[in-house]
Amino acid sequence: MAATTENTVLDAERTSLLRVLGEQRDFLRFTLRDLDDAQAAKRTTASELTLGGLVKHVTLVERNWIRFIREGAMHDAEVDYEDPSAFEEQVKSFRLLGDETLAGALEDYERAAEETDRFVAQLPDLEVGHELPKAPWFPENTSWSARDVLLHMIRETAQHCGHADILRESLDGQKTMG
Repeated sequence: MAATTENTVLDAERTSLLRVLGEQRDFLRFTLRDLDDAQAAKRTTASELTLGGLVKHVTLVERNWIRFIREGAMHDAEVDYEDPSAFEEQVKSFRLLGDETLAGALEDYERAAEETDRFVAQLPDLEVGHELPKAPWFPENTSWSARDVLLHMIRETAQHCGHADILRESLDGQKTMG
């Protein structure tokens, strides 16, 4: 069965990948229901993670992976993970800063999701691939196809949904599932 996205008929594989990614996005948004900015910015565990910061992070991640499919690894932007200031920049991606709001982060996430879905719908081939950037969590000399990236985005979003569920339950006892 094929799905239609803005006059583009998607094959069964893309339909499934985007459906599952969309379900994970919905779980994350559901976990954030009825929160104010102070709650979204509050650390509720020993972790640096905050609920608003998770939304900010998955938005950044989604955009970076789509850029990777389009352009390949940005070798000039590779991060030195031994540098403490690089780690601090990573931590900032998990926090709402300054005048950032949960509503603004969710709107940006929605835009990123729409951009991703449109891009995937128009991509000629899910086999297009690039070598992964250097990072402690990637094996050296490994390439990922667009399909691999989409599967990774699903896994990462699902993992962050679990994080969000723990943070939310620690905040006010609310649970996403159950």
